Amino acid sequence: MTRNMNRLYLALAIIFALVYLFPLYWMYVTAIKSGSEIFSYPPTFVPTDPQWGVFAHVWEIRDMGRFIWNSLVIATGTMVLVATLGTGCAYVLARYRNGWINLALFLVLMLQVLPASLMVTPLFVGFSALGLLDYPRFAVILAVTAKAMPFFVILVRATFMAVPAELEEAALVDGNSRIGAFWSVVLPLARNGVLVSAILIFMQAFGEFVYSKSIIQDVSLQPASVGLNAFMGPNTVEWNNIMAYASIYVTPILAAFVLLQQRIVAGLTSGALK
Repeated sequence: MTRNMNRLYLALAIIFALVYLFPLYWMYVTAIKSGSEIFSYPPTFVPTDPQWGVFAHVWEIRDMGRFIWNSLVIATGTMVLVATLGTGCAYVLARYRNGWINLALFLVLMLQVLPASLMVTPLFVGFSALGLLDYPRFAVILAVTAKAMPFFVILVRATFMAVPAELEEAALVDGNSRIGAFWSVVLPLARNGVLVSAILIFMQAFGEFVYSKSIIQDVSLQPASVGLNAFMGPNTVEWNNIMAYASIYVTPILAAFVLLQQRIVAGLTSGALK
């Protein structure tokens, strides 16, 4: 009975995985189809005449190197800023527990539910008043940091809570300051959770669209997500070029996720038990 149930669960897992991965497969397949084959009926699941040159063509005509670079700048800047500011915040929320801390944690959770489309207008007005629109990529980094910070703080707080407070107290007895104990004892033990959370923030920021579309008007500074949107229009028929662009854009993130999946899972579950 148990063996049959395991087989049933395995079959369901395979079915769900295929359903989830099919859009990715269809994206790659559509990218290498010819224009006529894309609109053929019934649709072909394996291209009869693959157009492998479409990737180099799209990379060149859309100057994708510049778009990818801008995405990397925004994602890296966001990751560094979130990790620098959010790690200390998560540590405080994990170690000092009282009613005010619980209220602060609740407010942090509430910030996470606000959609970017709701926040973009007040942020744009504020950045304009401060003159930050003259540095649009930095403005986007600040906006994405504000959006991603609650997610990072909640994950890293759980990691810090899994580090025994007795180790920190022993470091204090040995003469370390609170900051010294944090750097020499707590942070090394929590580094996996911090690094994994930072990687997740990087992936999220790499695909950011709303703030970049609204704040960055200079095409040379726009990320790849906004560059993909430039394909869209009322008479768009370049579906193979669109899918080729999307394939180039998402493949590095997919590859990074596959290569780091075990570390990501281990980091996310590091704070599950205390």
